[in-house]
Amino acid sequence: MAIGSGLGAQLGIAPETTYGTFVAPTKFVEFTKEGLQLKKTTAQSAGIAAGRLLPLSSRRVVTQKQVSGSIDLEVTNKAMGLILQALMGTTVTPVQQGATAAYLQTHTLADTAGKTLTVQVGIPLTTGTVTDKSFLGCKVVSAEFSCEVGGMLMCTLELDGKDCDETQTLAVASYPAMSPFHFGQMAVKTGSFGTETAHNGIRKVSIKIERPQATDRFYAGAAGLKAEPISNDQVKITGSLEKDYVDTALDDLHTSDAATSLVWEFIGPIIALTHAETFRVVLPAIRVDEAPPTVEGFDVVKPTIQFTGLFDGTNQPKIEYMSADITL
Repeated sequence: MAIGSGLGAQLGIAPETTYGTFVAPTKFVEFTKEGLQLKKTTAQSAGIAAGRLLPLSSRRVVTQKQVSGSIDLEVTNKAMGLILQALMGTTVTPVQQGATAAYLQTHTLADTAGKTLTVQVGIPLTTGTVTDKSFLGCKVVSAEFSCEVGGMLMCTLELDGKDCDETQTLAVASYPAMSPFHFGQMAVKTGSFGTETAHNGIRKVSIKIERPQATDRFYAGAAGLKAEPISNDQVKITGSLEKDYVDTALDDLHTSDAATSLVWEFIGPIIALTHAETFRVVLPAIRVDEAPPTVEGFDVVKPTIQFTGLFDGTNQPKIEYMSADITL
């Protein structure tokens, strides 16, 4: 019997073979908040009948169903592969580093067709009984990563799904020993792609990756459920850097509108030999949209640089993830 509060909740994920078809969770993610919900569209018959003062309950129908919502979590040194694959689109197999226990996942930007998840949430009643809500056909439509002074590397996922199934058996949650990436491991680098150097003065970083999808593919013959969403716009990558005004490098990029490569990385403990736990976002080309170094009093000047991630013509954005996970 679980604890009858959020302390007893669980969240498991599994990649689907067929869009919207349940797969029992195989990975369990530690999360801080979730807001996944079944959304239904109803229609009520409004036929006039002599003397009837209220619409008939029996003539209300559900015409459409879909799922939407968010998941907030800390980015950890294990169990992140399936989420990153669903976000970035590339089918990834972890690559063993030498003969060590370190495995590198390289999630390069690609189309997300077929990258859908079953997300099973266990929600406790006050009695301690944990109810099952299995959200089917979940696609990541955006993810925002952020970290600030003294904080953890956080991620907020926005999901779109096909349906909610409450008839499945709640999987038994199990968690590997894991730890979060945090500010003490963070570095930001800029410069020419492949030769970026550390940028000083950064206090907070936020990067958002949006995967626009046609989420309204409702067709006749599908019992009011949607077909798999497909990409219907270019990927949007935006972000911000909050910093002390220690130099004019990023301010100059705003003035010139020149491009720079951005590497945002977290390097944790060594797994084996020289291979360390790593979470790294590589944006081969960003352009600075805003960089206002304004004086607002006696304190240190702290500009916030807003930027857009673009394609440099050769190299795609990617997320590199080094962990001890042998599989996603």
